[in-house]
This record gives sequence, structure tokens and C-alpha cells, in this order.
Amino acid sequence: MDAASLVAFALAFFLFAASPGPDNMTIVARTLSQGPAFGFAYGAGTLVGILIYLALAAFGLSLLAQEMGIVMVILRYAGAAYLIYTAYRLWTETPVIPETTRQADRRGLSTTFLTAIALNLGNPKMPLFYLALLPGFVGSTFGMDDYVALALVILLVEIVVVGGHVWIAGRARSLLRIPAVVQRVNRIAGTAIGLAGIQILWTTRLN
Repeated sequence: MDAASLVAFALAFFLFAASPGPDNMTIVARTLSQGPAFGFAYGAGTLVGILIYLALAAFGLSLLAQEMGIVMVILRYAGAAYLIYTAYRLWTETPVIPETTRQADRRGLSTTFLTAIALNLGNPKMPLFYLALLPGFVGSTFGMDDYVALALVILLVEIVVVGGHVWIAGRARSLLRIPAVVQRVNRIAGTAIGLAGIQILWTTRLN
């Protein structure tokens, strides 16, 4: 794959990755409510899901992924339910000033990471996106080297997109000092996460 094709793919993928949606909304909300580690954990899970689908699509297995309908639906419902549960907790828990929040629990980080993977693997639009995008950049001799090149482009784009969202949300979070303000931000973040979960449920029901 030549450099021009990689640049064109990077631009197309950046527009896709940076566009408003449940993933970016959840990254911001997680960072606001729980700290940058959780925002990055969700972003890392999103990246893993994207790379898995890239492999399926690039090697001609997207149609197989689409046939696994019941598995994808279960993954999406499970992930959406967890987001809604998280939103409920943000609305009901006692607010904690960020500086006094205990260090991120590894179990919570792993759950956040796995939730992001599940939601992305259960996204019916993901294989369609790659089926629409890749033919313009992938030739008939597509191989592992081409996959690695595309994966590196995606990794760099996601670092910029996820890092940007976490940085913006982290800057806002560092300004929080008053419990009432923290509670308000938690509820705003909870609402964002809950809406993301509801949107996922809605789109799953329609597909």
C-alpha cells in the first residue's frame, strides 16, 4: 500500500473516529466522572474492537461477522445495560472531590475496557463502514504488511482522538473543587453515558 493511500485512509478514518457518537461521549463522561484512566481504558477497548473488525473486513470476513447476528445483539445489549447502570450510579452516589478520589480500581478499569470492546464488536455499522471504506484503499494483493500499516494508522488516529477527548475532559475535571459542582458534573456525565446506552439500545432494536 502506497503512502498516498495511507494518508487518504488516515483522513477518512479520522473524520469517522472524531465525529460525535456514543464512544466519544462515553470517553468524555468517564474522564469527567472517574478520571483520565477510565477515559483511556474505554478508548483502548474501542481501539481493540476497531482492530478486530479491521482484520475481519480486510481479510474478507465481514460477511461472516454480519451473520453472527445474535452474538452481536447480545454484546450490544450487555454493553448498553452496563452504561445505563453506570449512569444510575453517577446520579445516585455521593459526590467525591477528584483529588480525594481513591486510585482507579483495576477491576473497574478492566470492566470499562471490556465494555468498550463488546459495544464495538456488537456495532452493526462497523463492518458496513469497513466494507464501504476499504475497497478504495485495499488492492487484490492485500496481506499482513498492509494490515499492519492500516492498524498503525488507526492506532495513531485513535491516540490523537482519544487523547484529545481525555485531555479536554481532564482539564475541566481539574477545576472541580466544590461537592455540589462535582455532583452536577457527575449527573451531566451520567446523563451522557445513559443517553449513549439508550442510543445503542435504540439502534440495536432498529437493526
